[in-house]
Amino acid sequence: MKKIIYSLAIAASMLTFNSCIGDLDTVPLNETDKNAGQAYQTLEDYEMGLAYIYGAYSLASQNDPGKADIAVDDAGQSELVRQYMVLNEMSVDALKCTWGDSYIVELQNNSWSATPNASTLAVYTRCMMVVTRANEFLKQSSAASLEGLPQLRAEARFLRAFAYYLLMDLYGNPPFAMEENVAGALPSQIGRKALFEWIEGELKDLLEGSELPEVGAVPYPRVTKGAAQATLARMYLNAEVYTGTARWQDALDAAEATIKMGYDLCPNYEELFMQDNSENDNARKEFIFAIAYDRDNSQSWGGTTHLVSASLSSEANSAIAKELGYPDARIARENWNGYHVPNEYVEYFELKDVKWGETSGFGYDRANSDKRAFFYNIGGTKEYSNSDINSGWRCWKFTSRDSKGNLFSGDEYSKLSSADFPFIRLAEMYLIYAEAKARLDGGTTTDTKALGYIKELRDRAGVSMPAFIDTEFILKERARELMWEGHRRTDLIRYGYFTSVSFPWPYKGGVPDGKVSLGQHLTVYPILNTDLTENPNLVQNEGYK
Repeated sequence: MKKIIYSLAIAASMLTFNSCIGDLDTVPLNETDKNAGQAYQTLEDYEMGLAYIYGAYSLASQNDPGKADIAVDDAGQSELVRQYMVLNEMSVDALKCTWGDSYIVELQNNSWSATPNASTLAVYTRCMMVVTRANEFLKQSSAASLEGLPQLRAEARFLRAFAYYLLMDLYGNPPFAMEENVAGALPSQIGRKALFEWIEGELKDLLEGSELPEVGAVPYPRVTKGAAQATLARMYLNAEVYTGTARWQDALDAAEATIKMGYDLCPNYEELFMQDNSENDNARKEFIFAIAYDRDNSQSWGGTTHLVSASLSSEANSAIAKELGYPDARIARENWNGYHVPNEYVEYFELKDVKWGETSGFGYDRANSDKRAFFYNIGGTKEYSNSDINSGWRCWKFTSRDSKGNLFSGDEYSKLSSADFPFIRLAEMYLIYAEAKARLDGGTTTDTKALGYIKELRDRAGVSMPAFIDTEFILKERARELMWEGHRRTDLIRYGYFTSVSFPWPYKGGVPDGKVSLGQHLTVYPILNTDLTENPNLVQNEGYK
């Protein structure tokens, strides 16, 4: 099904919505292009238009994965999921990189400014692209009465609401555009609290009063009411950050409602991140909202391709493959050799017999360690240095393997990844329930249901379960369970640790030992200067000039 969606997205390039973020115009660039009003005639046209919205989450362009359709020099660095993950993991302690790209230096040193870099520009622009395409779709479909169209409209509304959720979380107070802004008045900002309330209302309406499909009613990876309910749970967990008012009970209730919708944990954690995770029934049962990638039909140097290739050197690539039973192969198709994990973060995992200076193996007893750990330290040094390509740990959570033992890393095959990226999965709902319950209970809980959910995760990981859990334990459990899935920055902000001098990590604030406080304004990224220039209705986030 994902091949159908993204083949349609490519075909939808005929729906030429040549709009910039500033004026949301939809006039075609040349006389042979169709504008949206001409292109939307049949249900298939609308299906292609919906695919066009889905595609904004994963594609760098409609034609060539090596050529971006937005103003970022490297097409792979223009893709939404790649830079969403980077904004949330590299700005904190989970991901570091030895490449010298300016956006990487700014993110891991927390030194970004109002001038956009590749990451802040890509995520903002791609999210606004989703909004623009969804608004156009909803405007063009508002008067149509085709059978099946209400469901498509509901999906478009969710995709727009989720893009606004990302913008609210990352940028605080983005422009708020609706259908009436298409080729109309420039949008204004409504404030983070009001945007939270709008998204909340939209998601509730999708759950209660729309044709958004029930879980299991449409083929994967199309969105369902599970995605709407889970997004509410995530928003409520962070409501105090967004609005000033905690919503712990609402977070617990929304997480529990999602859990009851029929999802299941994948028995093997490793299979969630393999190349065939979209065809693996066990993995798909845990996915609530995933972004699909396909090396044959929707190529991208972003997505999960960068997660597969960016962490490994040639030596590590071959050595890990050999340890896993592929003596003459590599675990990833390419060796970009840049991403690293500081030892301080790796220490959250229960690793047995960790050693440095070994010449073979993984650098620890992997067979008896937390099964969520995919690390390798051979040839590395314990202390991470942003100038040392062999420092810290390497991570191979995403690889070129599939669940049947195949290894898609031969020279004759594509360099790109087909692994889907799990934006939301069931394990996160377990963690939200447990944290919300712990906070409602004063910071620590022995609640049977909360402990049961965490025990399921730890049983799968092969580690023991404590008699009680507190908020600090849950933060560490989230670090283990959700590593490199785009959660860490939001978690540290919610806990008050992102800006605090008492929670250091390597190169926080540009300081090697990270023992420094950060400015509060860094808890949101800046609104793009180009938008401020083009739209006088907008103001910059506080603290940026």
